[in-house]
Amino acid sequence: MSFNCGIVGLPNVGKSTLFNALTQTAAAQAANFPFCTIEPNVGKVAVPDERLKKVAEIASSAKVIPAQLEFVDIAGLVKGASKGEGLGNQFLANIRETDAIVHVVRCFEDSDITHVDGSIDPIRDAETIESELMIADLESIERQIKNVERKAKSGDKDSKAQMDILSRYKEALDELKPASSVELTDDEKALAKTFGMLSAKPILYVCNVSEDDAATGNELTKRVEAMAAEKGAEAVIVSAAIEAEIAQLDSEEDKKELLESMGLEEPGLNKIIRAGYSLLGLRNYFTAGPKEARAWTINVGDKAPRAAGKIHSDFERGFIRAETIAYDDFISFKGEQGAKEAGKMRQEGKEYVVQDGDIILFRQNT
Repeated sequence: MSFNCGIVGLPNVGKSTLFNALTQTAAAQAANFPFCTIEPNVGKVAVPDERLKKVAEIASSAKVIPAQLEFVDIAGLVKGASKGEGLGNQFLANIRETDAIVHVVRCFEDSDITHVDGSIDPIRDAETIESELMIADLESIERQIKNVERKAKSGDKDSKAQMDILSRYKEALDELKPASSVELTDDEKALAKTFGMLSAKPILYVCNVSEDDAATGNELTKRVEAMAAEKGAEAVIVSAAIEAEIAQLDSEEDKKELLESMGLEEPGLNKIIRAGYSLLGLRNYFTAGPKEARAWTINVGDKAPRAAGKIHSDFERGFIRAETIAYDDFISFKGEQGAKEAGKMRQEGKEYVVQDGDIILFRQNT
């Protein structure tokens, strides 16, 4: 299953520059692991994880295959998108298909790059997009209520459950609050996904700054960070211009030198990828051997059989046990044999909740 983040923003905020840097970086890495660009505006990138490299070194793995995350560069939005203005219909349809939103806001001044609203105000820009999402949601909710209401009144149990959530969503949207503000139980969340609420999707704010502000941010990024904190979201600071430049460099030495000259420890894209991964509630477990070390993507709370199914469905159906070593133990005792001798390899059953960084060998019926 592919997990993806839609990159959104007003025109001229730098979202396509960031997306291009992401895909160029991925293309440059393609010699080391599988990469594909599905369409001109869709690409998969590696999720940076230093732990995987260390696991591979200890296991003397010939190949290293990281987890991947898909990014979608969604058409620029303008005010009135919910009514079909500009590429509004396409924009909203594309967002509906994504798992999370990476919202790029402009936090730099540049007289050569005009802003669609004539001035730089990232909070206003964020509110423009979020308002369009909520308007589209409200229209969708009203249609869905009409379809469900009659069955709910007749006593249909499933329809009553749907009506309860739809009514709470409508109440929030009428009060100009996003669908994400509605508290739901785990069971309700599973049902709510079928309603396709745009404003219920998790959001990561990306502050695009000038090269001079890449290391420290500025007053505009502080405002965005405060807004994100109020919403229970996260904000990261990047310079699309720097990221585009880094993506063009061939050697790791040159990239490191450029980053150091800018006062940066790593590319901003790494922060976006990791934050996007976390936003989706994703974690990694590892498999390691002489042929390859690989990161596998799971959801927080996944149990061992489901995690095994990420490798192959047969592994889930025939699951017997998971021979598990915690990441810290694998590193401390220099691999599987050392961990086993130290009594750190555990035999876990079907109810075991896989932990982030576990190194696992699955046993199954054949």
